[in-house]
Amino acid sequence: MSYDLVVIGTGPGGYVCAIRAAQLGMKVAVVEKRSTHGGTCLNVGCIPSKALLHASELFEEAGHDFANMGIKVGKPTLDLKAMMAHKDEVIDGNVKGIDFLFKKNKIDTFHGVGKILSAGKVEVTPDKGDVQIVETKNIVIATGSDVATLPGIDIDESHVVSSTGALALDKVPGKLVVVGAGVIGLELGSVWRRLGSEVTVVEFLDHILPGMDGEIVKNAERMFKKQGFDFKLGAKVTGVEKHKKGLKVTIEPSKGGDASELDADIVLVAIGRRPFTEGLGLEAAGVALDERGRVATDGHFKTNVDGIYAIGDVIEGPMLAHKAEDDGVALAEILAGQAGHVDYNLVPGVVYTMPEIAVLGKSEEKLKEEGIAYNVGKFPFSANGRAKAQRHTDGFVKILADKVTDKVLGVHMIGAGVGELIHETSVLMAFSGSAEDLARTIHAHPTLSEAVKEAALAVDKRPIHM
Repeated sequence: MSYDLVVIGTGPGGYVCAIRAAQLGMKVAVVEKRSTHGGTCLNVGCIPSKALLHASELFEEAGHDFANMGIKVGKPTLDLKAMMAHKDEVIDGNVKGIDFLFKKNKIDTFHGVGKILSAGKVEVTPDKGDVQIVETKNIVIATGSDVATLPGIDIDESHVVSSTGALALDKVPGKLVVVGAGVIGLELGSVWRRLGSEVTVVEFLDHILPGMDGEIVKNAERMFKKQGFDFKLGAKVTGVEKHKKGLKVTIEPSKGGDASELDADIVLVAIGRRPFTEGLGLEAAGVALDERGRVATDGHFKTNVDGIYAIGDVIEGPMLAHKAEDDGVALAEILAGQAGHVDYNLVPGVVYTMPEIAVLGKSEEKLKEEGIAYNVGKFPFSANGRAKAQRHTDGFVKILADKVTDKVLGVHMIGAGVGELIHETSVLMAFSGSAEDLARTIHAHPTLSEAVKEAALAVDKRPIHM
């Protein structure tokens, strides 16, 4: 059977690309090596981590803050097995949803490892059964990313774990050492800290959350320390040894110096992710990679081989599920003769800790580097009525606008629920809106979103409630 499009990988980028292409009238098939669709995100990443983040957040709030609001429940007791069952139920519901969408859109599924033999031909090797050759007009590589590893440190998903293993621990570790103070490390560190772990985070750089706005980073670090995180910044892990009573983690200063040791029950390696392209047959098919091991494309998802395209984590741009989804939609529309496009400058980034962190556009550091004059408007949640009512007053909203045109160039938030608040500024920036536009838009009272309006007012030094 021949198809218009075969998508290899059914993570957020792949399954969305397949669905959009089917909506546009193409005959579509997908190839997936897992027994379930959804890729890392739905199976062992974004979705299960948010299930545990939410559950652990409620557990901590019940134990520490309910009484302050007149709710007496006593000390909560953790049932980790039930919490993990909740996580698994969430995963199951989401992956079954993709099955339904594929059937609804008449998309054929081939379960097995996909390999590109040449333009127009994909070999599928299932766990059981015969190898199949699928013919198609176009191929999309949507195989996502894999965990980045540390030289000399073996991840066994038992004692030394990746994010996958950290989402499936059968007991709360007494001492958890997290290697990497990026998004994944802080989120999963937050889960286990709330449930009772002593969490130490080792970061090679001298600050957490590499690449984010400096003021946000400074405040986030202070808040996380207050929660109980112990940070070893400007340090690197050089070894992990197993002993009868646990693990010994050797760390050294990043710039050189004497080594020291940390005790741990579990070590989580969370230093980032890398494009997953192994076993795809790219070299034999003539598909070029860039200097960072990503599939090289022309800016419109096309590789150097006609009929072969790539999207999501395997190409340039932020390794985020929502970026991959938009890549998939844009490519499907391009293949249908439409004008698909993704603006990588407008991809929101969210850290789902408590407080959450949400960013969009340029940071102050980037604007200074580019020599762009700008105005800053900030508003703290401590001055927001809804935040006070909810007892979540940590954090602020910061808006950066062009000094001459008032066009919003960047938005940076830290506070409860800011992962939702960021999107009104996404719409604003997509239409090249100004801080004045946002400041003159009516926001319901009392809401957390009023802090966004007040920050926009503050760009012109006229906030009402500060």
